[in-house]
Amino acid sequence: MFYLGNDPFFLLIILTLGLSLLAQWKVHSTYTRYSKVAAGRGLTAEEVAGQILSHYGVNIPINSVAGNLTDHYDPRHKTLNLSSGVYGSRSIAAYGIAAHEAGHAIQHAKAYSPLMFRNWFYPAAAFGSNLGPWLFIIGIFAGIAQLIDLGIIFFAAAVIFSIVTLPVEFDASRRAIAALRSDAYLSTQELRGAKNVLDAAALTYVAATLMAVLQFARLLFMRNSRRN
Repeated sequence: MFYLGNDPFFLLIILTLGLSLLAQWKVHSTYTRYSKVAAGRGLTAEEVAGQILSHYGVNIPINSVAGNLTDHYDPRHKTLNLSSGVYGSRSIAAYGIAAHEAGHAIQHAKAYSPLMFRNWFYPAAAFGSNLGPWLFIIGIFAGIAQLIDLGIIFFAAAVIFSIVTLPVEFDASRRAIAALRSDAYLSTQELRGAKNVLDAAALTYVAATLMAVLQFARLLFMRNSRRN
């Protein structure tokens, strides 16, 4: 968002942007470190994910997709997609990531309510995230209060989505660590490495949510400043 007048949120947003960059660096550095450490079990990450899913009675395809850290569970097609660097890897980092994505698939199979709400709410959040800021900016420059308010309402959908994402991601990581521990895929020391990878990834979601909340608060402040 742009700077306007005496804005108490501007510095906070800059600091949060710094936190976001730090979180991204932390993810890549932690992943790089533990992607070089092989797990004692000798299975591939794809095999680990498949066995975890099978244990919970979830039968879905596990695909290899291009890109770096592009791993994700697709709830629309019910497929678990692991990046090429994770899919066939036997590293501690790959185990953690694969188990985390398997956690999302298990959430879906068990109708975990935060995930189900997030999936249902996603179209509104995507629409609001793309259109809301533009409506707000146009409303500010055109002096149209209705557009300003509409932009804030649309952007609120993106903020809600970001907040709901936190418990979804935390729970998937919790399920991942529990699965890796219970079936002894990783030793106690190896498990700490996998947890470090997942904790670093979680920090990116925290930073993104904090940024969304601050931006929303800033929009409200700018609107109220114009009306005073």
